[in-house]
Amino acid sequence: MTELKPNLVTGKEDAAGAYSDGDELEEMLLELLRQEDAPARIEELLAGEPSWPFYYHFTPVRRNLLDWFPFREGASLLEVGCGMGALTGLFCERVARVTAVELTARRARITAWRHRERENLTAIAGNIDGVDLGERFDYVTSIGVLEYAGRYSPSDNPFRDFLRRLGSFLKPGGQLLLAIENRFGFKYWSGAREDHTGRLFESLEGYPGQKDVQTFGRAGLEKLLEEAGFPLTEFYYPVPDFKLPREVFSDRYLPTPGHGIRPGMFPYVDHSQEREHLFNEQLVMDALVAEGTFPFFANSFLVVAGGPQ
Repeated sequence: MTELKPNLVTGKEDAAGAYSDGDELEEMLLELLRQEDAPARIEELLAGEPSWPFYYHFTPVRRNLLDWFPFREGASLLEVGCGMGALTGLFCERVARVTAVELTARRARITAWRHRERENLTAIAGNIDGVDLGERFDYVTSIGVLEYAGRYSPSDNPFRDFLRRLGSFLKPGGQLLLAIENRFGFKYWSGAREDHTGRLFESLEGYPGQKDVQTFGRAGLEKLLEEAGFPLTEFYYPVPDFKLPREVFSDRYLPTPGHGIRPGMFPYVDHSQEREHLFNEQLVMDALVAEGTFPFFANSFLVVAGGPQ
């Protein structure tokens, strides 16, 4: 590995077919983040009419997903798939040491420059399957990554084996924090296109014709985690989803008719693509809450899983 910066090391090559939000945007961000006035310029861009990728990576709303989580003081954390560092700063605030891994060197550099004041951060470029970190961690996070495992692994069961790989980095008693869309999410029934393929109803139909990108329902995800060796799981439900969470419910605190989901969250807004509107989503969600079926139809999951024993 080549040392590029005190808190950034990178492999020789990016992962084949690695995800990108576009060369132009990422090069612009890398240049912007090298400037001394980068925070002020980012705030100015957010206050305007930013593109969806820029907003997604830089809005502070992203922090709501785990801002409440009781991380242990002095802990270490491995962030698998840090993207452009939207949650990396939060992790650096809450634990003693953060190692952030991203598939491409450019996105790892963006994360490192964005949080260059954080002396407890190391950003690494590479596929987690081939990265030798030489240690285990108190926490491993994987936010919006599991669904792509089939694209970057030759395994016959890439999703299970990806989770096993994450588990191999946990200390005894450590925890996996995992976020992913729900295959049976309410937004897909009501006319939103599948997040990753852009096709209507594809996840509801079981992803016919392709298997490299997949999400899971509640029962399917529980089974997958169990097969990967995670004996204990706790489910949370970010609303409207884990990308831009405004509220986070749990099995211990579900929405009720008396305390429903905050008005204005439905209809679901898809910032990245056009969508259909098949019915009054607020009224239907209110009915699902009253029936006690909200967990099945939640748009996405946040899972806290106890590590392999």
